[in-house]
Amino acid sequence: MTQTNDEKQGTEETADHTFERERRRVVDVWLTGTEESDYTDEASQEFTAEDTERMKKEQLGAVVDNDYLEYETGLDDDERMIVNMGPQHPSTHGVLRLQIELEGEIIRRTKPIIGYLHTGMEKTAENLMFMQGGTNVTRMDYLAPLHNELCYSLAVEELLGIDIPPRAHAIRVLMTELNRIASHLVAIATNGMDIGAISMMLYGFRERETILAFFEKVTGLRMNHNYIRPGGVAADLSPGWRKDVTDILDSIPRRLQQYDDLLEKNPIWLERTKNVGVVTAEEALAYSLTGPILRATGVNWDLRKSQPYSGIEQYDFAVVTGQNGDVYDRYRIRMEEIEQSLSIVRQAMDTMPKGNYMTGDRKVAPPPRGRIDESMEALIHHFKLFTEGFRVPAGETYTAVESPRGELGCYLVSTGGSRPWRMHTRAPSFYNIQGLPTMMADSLVSDTVATIASLDPIMGDVDR
Repeated sequence: MTQTNDEKQGTEETADHTFERERRRVVDVWLTGTEESDYTDEASQEFTAEDTERMKKEQLGAVVDNDYLEYETGLDDDERMIVNMGPQHPSTHGVLRLQIELEGEIIRRTKPIIGYLHTGMEKTAENLMFMQGGTNVTRMDYLAPLHNELCYSLAVEELLGIDIPPRAHAIRVLMTELNRIASHLVAIATNGMDIGAISMMLYGFRERETILAFFEKVTGLRMNHNYIRPGGVAADLSPGWRKDVTDILDSIPRRLQQYDDLLEKNPIWLERTKNVGVVTAEEALAYSLTGPILRATGVNWDLRKSQPYSGIEQYDFAVVTGQNGDVYDRYRIRMEEIEQSLSIVRQAMDTMPKGNYMTGDRKVAPPPRGRIDESMEALIHHFKLFTEGFRVPAGETYTAVESPRGELGCYLVSTGGSRPWRMHTRAPSFYNIQGLPTMMADSLVSDTVATIASLDPIMGDVDR
């Protein structure tokens, strides 16, 4: 049957009215903050009538998934409140967002939300030569860059099957333990700042500055050094390094005493840290928490003892453990680990071997700088090494080191070329943040910043 012109016009008008009704039912949520409904860009989202009510509540931050804690309060939904903390909050130590469900001042459920940094460094590693990888991984945990470089270099060396000179091992231990001290100083400083001990922020960064000044002398940079490389280290220790290290070893213990004078018997500090953010040993192991957080629960686990690397087993030091797994114990763990690291640094300085700081395998190590001016072959080799890289035999490996935040692992796959086929980092901060819901359950909302600070999270380590 053929429609007349009037019938066609009526059908079109009906369709227009239907479309207009659907358009009015659209719920616009502008993540860019604009209220102009006719404005769209890549940062905006629209909810259509077909979207479920559940999806709308999730995006509006009105729902907290509860897959880890069951409780019964008998309260209606109207008696609970969902609040967002972050990702722009300064006390979340980076772009971390928390959805918190409150019952009055009590936290009932917490949902950490990550992904705002999304650096994509693991994918970037597939497009970089093995010898370029250090410039990438050093930026993941920017407070412990040397540990990232060490872990990556150990993985590459495992696939290459090469030996490292004793001096290179000793330099690596000395530099990474100084880096551990610097990282713990920031953790203690920011922990104090978040709770209100502003002086701790000044003290912690004051001592860290002396270590960064030494790093700059040796590596040329204060952070993101690319100093520890496959085969050894980029350069030998700077002239006068013993005096610089001795000054650090002499000054920091006196400063640690100032920290104790400020905090150890401070009633406000004790009230804000003891029995706050508690996690048990069983919970820590179930969530794969490592580092000071795990050791604060009483578990004696440190990769420097259980799976030693870079010859660190020849140095005498103790693994520090706590009992209560709370914010206070995690603070004490870091304080005492600084003292243990100072002892390792002193031992490494006193027993520093002579010799080369880079492997003698010329397929991996560049020729000495002086040879480039004397030998055409050395110049060609240097040019090819830095433009084409060295080839790594096919295979896969996983290596791990004890970073200031826990077990830092590197899973590396090679297909026989000069670039990794796959690289994955076992980042300690990523796993440690998993413990937040357990630590914060049934605690006061005022304890949130203290609990987060005690984890010492690095979001570059999480969204790598």
